[in-house]
Amino acid sequence: MTFSAKPRKKFGQHWLKSEPILVQIVAAAELQASDRVLEIGPGTGVLTRRLVSQAQHVVAVELDYDLCRQLTTQFAKTQNLLLLQGDILQLDLAQQLVLANDLPMPNKVVANIPYYITGPILERLLGTIARPNPHPFDSIVLLVQREIAQRLCARPGHKTFGGLTVKVQYLADCELICAVPPKAFQPPPKVDSAVIRLRPRLLATPAIEPQRLQQLLKLGFGSKRKMLRNNLAAVIERSPLLELFAALNIAENARAEDLSVADWVALSNKMLETPRVS
Repeated sequence: MTFSAKPRKKFGQHWLKSEPILVQIVAAAELQASDRVLEIGPGTGVLTRRLVSQAQHVVAVELDYDLCRQLTTQFAKTQNLLLLQGDILQLDLAQQLVLANDLPMPNKVVANIPYYITGPILERLLGTIARPNPHPFDSIVLLVQREIAQRLCARPGHKTFGGLTVKVQYLADCELICAVPPKAFQPPPKVDSAVIRLRPRLLATPAIEPQRLQQLLKLGFGSKRKMLRNNLAAVIERSPLLELFAALNIAENARAEDLSVADWVALSNKMLETPRVS
């Protein structure tokens, strides 16, 4: 089927056309015949066709009404696809699945998402440090802006390691699958892209007070050029903070990006035993 709709800038539409990249996305999802997949923004359906051929069921959520109408025609004979028109950030997916003959919730996500809402989509899929998704997906494969992919998959000490890194890696293991050049899309975006895979999981030692950890991350990464001991001065005196650093093997001159996720959790938990600045 030839799509008559043109990509709309307001929806951040860049339709993936590269066959090799499509193959790598599907391979990264490691689909089994029993898998139920959520696809966000099916666009012209090039990825959707591959997903329905391998998964038990696919739920595709498309915001663009015109695209949704054409997808409905394209997949009219596809029995294992539920196409929903709506905003993934607002849609009550569980309710829609109940209305669709009590379909089970998806256990995997595979999507080429609009880059301008990457943060909100990640939060919708993973939850937050304070409120993780109570029904985590087995895996989440996303096509995102390369800069974001690098931040999500960064390791401590790297310049791209930031608050977003810790917030996501607290909830999931992150893996860079492949780089995607602009020419892989129609129209080509002005930025490079990448495919990532997230595997949600629980930390062996979680934060005792998740809200405290979120506050520390906000303060710690608020001024990345400053040493962490200065950024945290608003919540703890320098002397007891340096004692905590020593106990946790954190250097006195450490910056926020030097601490691993485990370091941040340990610092947050230890600070509960230390008097705060009044």
